[in-house]
Amino acid sequence: MSFSLTLGVLLLLSAAGYWVGRSRAANLVARGSGRLHSLPSYHGFYVALWAGIPAFVLLLAWGVAGDRIVEALVLAGLPDAQTATLTNSERALLLAQIRNEAAGIGFGTPEPFVAAAAERLVELRSFSAWIVSAALIAGALAALAWALRRLAPDLRTRNGVERTLRLAMALCSALAILTTLGIVLSLIFEALRFFARYSPLDFLFGLQWSPQTAIREDQVGSSGAFGALPVVWGTLFISLIAMLVAVPVGLMSAVYLAEYATPRVRSWVKPVLEILAGIPTVVYGFFAILTIAPLVREAGVTLGLSVAANSALAAGLVMGLMLIPFVSSLSDDVINAVPQSLRDGAAGLGATRSETVRQVVLPAALPGIVGAVLLALSRAIGETMIVVMAAGLAANLTVNPFEAVTTVTVQIVSNLTGDTEFDSAKTLSAFALGLLLFCVTLCLNVIALGIVKRYREIYD
Repeated sequence: MSFSLTLGVLLLLSAAGYWVGRSRAANLVARGSGRLHSLPSYHGFYVALWAGIPAFVLLLAWGVAGDRIVEALVLAGLPDAQTATLTNSERALLLAQIRNEAAGIGFGTPEPFVAAAAERLVELRSFSAWIVSAALIAGALAALAWALRRLAPDLRTRNGVERTLRLAMALCSALAILTTLGIVLSLIFEALRFFARYSPLDFLFGLQWSPQTAIREDQVGSSGAFGALPVVWGTLFISLIAMLVAVPVGLMSAVYLAEYATPRVRSWVKPVLEILAGIPTVVYGFFAILTIAPLVREAGVTLGLSVAANSALAAGLVMGLMLIPFVSSLSDDVINAVPQSLRDGAAGLGATRSETVRQVVLPAALPGIVGAVLLALSRAIGETMIVVMAAGLAANLTVNPFEAVTTVTVQIVSNLTGDTEFDSAKTLSAFALGLLLFCVTLCLNVIALGIVKRYREIYD
């Protein structure tokens, strides 16, 4: 039985447990057994949780570790003559070959012991899936029956259900924290390996970025230059151009929709603006390279300027269009959340509508607007496809928006793809760039939180 089918059966058992438990609790009241401590719905949730949670946890654990256990059994069953002298990498390669044969995507004619191991792998996977599914369903049924037998008028099911839900929410919070911690630690670990080969000062303040290195010592190739300043500047430069487009247009759109537009106009304009957020970034990239970049080149030629085929201006303009709904929609919601009493008070003092917006509404909504701008800026810093297609891969330290530049995310992608040794300085530099990008984003968050805190003290 497949993982999804087993999960579906467990969910059905939990739903049935809720219905039966709720009905049993209602019957206890109907028979005059006493007043229930908790509502019948809590009795239903109590039975459903007992029927579902233990089985689901075990199913998840088997989904994570089950395949490894089966593969370990397959490797243990191979002849000693074939595995005794294998190194760890050779053993992993042999296991990959067995997996490919079991999946039917092997190349050529495998050795007899490999073919036999692939057949055994298929058999063990099928057998273990049925055994585990049957055991989990049987266990869920037993837990459901046990929970039903425990139902009584004085059973504090509400306390148990709420305690379980609090634990589940705490685990979700811990999972989010651990995931963030794991990302940061992985970046730090790999970045330290890079800084052991390349000076951190040269990386942070170097003016040349050329990560091409020789894969093997006997190859002729560059030793690489990893000065990240041109890459960081390209990221900030394109993001600045994008924000110069997105913030004024998005903020003025939000003010118009919240303060001036009629309900009919608002019901049409806001969904159209939000459609921009659902367009894939690769489509924006095509739009940039096919429409905006030629227009920028033609405008530059008309003005007698030299414009590169890929330019920071083209990428920034299109990225700004992409960010407009982030600024507009969030700012609109924040402006609408400003209490109407502030507007009424300003009107009572003789302020016009525009004066009310400028001197009352926007200052009161400033913390939320800063959050919207921060979200848009983070989105701009992390964008990749538009920059690849419209700005190029050249790391140039320039303030000319008509020249090609590149960004941190583009270099991370290019350094981690292709025929590159994972332990090379080129590959490890991607983790150093990722750590640098994380630190820059963290600093932006701290600055934004400081602004929000300052103005919240005034308008709360």
